[in-house]
Amino acid sequence: MALKHYNPTSPARRGLILVDRSGLHKGGPVKALTEGKRKTGGRNNKGHVTSRGIAGGHKQRYRIIDFKRRLWDVEGTVERIEYDPNRTAFIALVNYAADAEGKVVQAYIIAPQRLAVGDKVIAGKKTDVKPGNAMELGQIPVGTIVHNVEMKPGKGGQLARSAGTYVQVVGRDKGMVMVRLNSGEQRYIHAGCMATIGAVSNPDNGNTNLAKAGRNRWLGKRPLTRGVAKNPVDHPHGGGEGRTSGGRHPVTPWGKPTKGARTRHNKSTDKMIIRSRHSTKRKG
Repeated sequence: MALKHYNPTSPARRGLILVDRSGLHKGGPVKALTEGKRKTGGRNNKGHVTSRGIAGGHKQRYRIIDFKRRLWDVEGTVERIEYDPNRTAFIALVNYAADAEGKVVQAYIIAPQRLAVGDKVIAGKKTDVKPGNAMELGQIPVGTIVHNVEMKPGKGGQLARSAGTYVQVVGRDKGMVMVRLNSGEQRYIHAGCMATIGAVSNPDNGNTNLAKAGRNRWLGKRPLTRGVAKNPVDHPHGGGEGRTSGGRHPVTPWGKPTKGARTRHNKSTDKMIIRSRHSTKRKG
């Protein structure tokens, strides 16, 4: 998909850059593959705000995506590519062969790049290396670009599901597969985990410019006040005479380090990491 640049006919159009979605399906989704979605406004079951900056936004229906791809050795045909308001990637509606009752089975999958209407897709233990086909990591050739990668067999894809992302298979070792993530991290994943061939669609999503605050409000994002603009009682960066830069390393309103502080404490998965994503950062 290409990018759309708009003429500055109004302040809201000046600098506006969006993804051209003219090639996508114009109608609504398959109702049987959607469900209602309630907004929380960032509040928990007690009504307290636990996630700031969340409120409003356009009403959405959740599209049920097949992240597991466990309908093995059944060929499906891509009927259409659709927009999904719940994610940055596009989704594809796949029609599989009729079941015992003669009813066509339909499912949504994350659409990879270069997947077109009418293409055939299939999932199995070992399939052709074509965009949209899903297979076990242990059967995928080294060097292949994949997405929607499982971290535990049968759990469903968790890695590389956002627009333009991908994972590269870089090697095999004793029933495990070595992969390289977009962050630079290299890690082991069980060879029985499923992955889909190709990179995720809509790679131009990161090149868009919303051009006005209202478009972020449509996405359900509220503005956040900078800490240095607050009073000392409200934020550790607050107060001071005139304009200040905070005078300390960046912290949250509750004094916890932010902007780069490591928060991951999962020893069960740390042993699977070959090379940390932090080792690729420039030192000094």
